[in-house]
Amino acid sequence: MTKTQEEYLQALSDAVVFMEDEEIIDLVIEYHEAGFDTQEGIDGLIHGMMRVSDLYDEEEYYIPELILCADVMQMGIDQFQTYIPPRTQDSYLGTVVIGVPEGDTHDIGKGLVKIMLESGNFRVVDIGRDVPLEKFIEAAEEHDAEVIGLSTLMSTTMPETRRFIEILQERNLRDKYKVIVGGAPVSQEFADQIGADGYTESATEVVGLLQDLLNLETA
Repeated sequence: MTKTQEEYLQALSDAVVFMEDEEIIDLVIEYHEAGFDTQEGIDGLIHGMMRVSDLYDEEEYYIPELILCADVMQMGIDQFQTYIPPRTQDSYLGTVVIGVPEGDTHDIGKGLVKIMLESGNFRVVDIGRDVPLEKFIEAAEEHDAEVIGLSTLMSTTMPETRRFIEILQERNLRDKYKVIVGGAPVSQEFADQIGADGYTESATEVVGLLQDLLNLETA
């Protein structure tokens, strides 16, 4: 029996939640061959990851499940992207440099943010983890970024985010970039204290945050 688009979208969402890595590619191909919209299919995968985020917050899922679910979502997105013509620079909503400051080697959260931003039509320059603050500025200058994102999972590297904003101020670059921060030990209160432009508790909220910060119209 032929599935409706709604049934396919639910199946895509479920595949992410239940870590169905062996089924996801065939499901995406089947969805595409049925003639349904590619971006809506990607949204179905993201919806699944939002459910996963809720399960993580409720402590029903933990880091290992989060990683596996993110892998399944990425597999699906990669397959969907084979159906999308290559983007030009002008087609992106903006360019974002993201990385994990020096002293922190955890990048699960950063990886999820990257997936969400790319799915939301942002160009993402991922400079990796354990990165000196100078590299963030160099990458932002090189790629003409509007936004710089710093992610940290360790409280010991939180001062680096404060120091980064101070460096921008010292170089008269603070007004040139929007700075967003995130990670398990980071809070809205901390973001306000250091003068960051934005913070999200969940990677699934980052696209909406940047749309607001950059005054982009939403559909």
